[in-house]
Amino acid sequence: MHAMILAAGRGERMRPLTDHTPKPLLEVAGMPLIGWQLQRLAAAGVDTVVINTAWLGEQIEAAVGDGGAWGVQVHYSREPAGALDTGGGILEALPLLGDAPFWVVNGDVWSDYPLQRLPRAPAAAAHLVLVDNPDHNPDGDFALDAQGRVSAVGGRRLTFAGMGAFHPRLWRGCQRGCFPLAPLLRGAAQDGELTGEHWSGDWLDVGTPERLEELRRRLSADTRTGSQ
Repeated sequence: MHAMILAAGRGERMRPLTDHTPKPLLEVAGMPLIGWQLQRLAAAGVDTVVINTAWLGEQIEAAVGDGGAWGVQVHYSREPAGALDTGGGILEALPLLGDAPFWVVNGDVWSDYPLQRLPRAPAAAAHLVLVDNPDHNPDGDFALDAQGRVSAVGGRRLTFAGMGAFHPRLWRGCQRGCFPLAPLLRGAAQDGELTGEHWSGDWLDVGTPERLEELRRRLSADTRTGSQ
């Protein structure tokens, strides 16, 4: 099973912490964020992980290496300065990901969602994990019906958690370059090619210094109570 960790962003909202350290290498509970992602992917049965890099990417490669410390094989999709955004970054990495469906995890999310629940062969072009809307995204991204179909309009709104299973056909007809993933997902939803599930457990977008400190406090408390 192949998976991709999105790790190429500049981390503007996390500055000044990311001026000299790429966001995936910021430490939480004794391990860089990307280390937690690699650990969870390996535990879910992933054997090959593609990491896209741009800003300070050489630091990520030096820290992660070939992935052997986490029990996976890591390949790198090196992007130009400024990166290619989420949609363009995944398209650029498709030759490394292969022709079969693969999983994608944002490098800056924390969750107790069990990644092994993600489908290895999604019935649609993509299958998304959706969570309750956080304060920083009160209007949500998509609606989910009782049959697991995801739509871009109507219904109860939920937030894309930055975790999902994808078929390469989602990028059919796309041209290489810089573009976001969201328009592809909205188009797939309109075509009936988007499914999802609601996760009500722990989830945090570690996108700002304040949320990073929140996660550190939370995990420190969990360690003290033995519930981590």
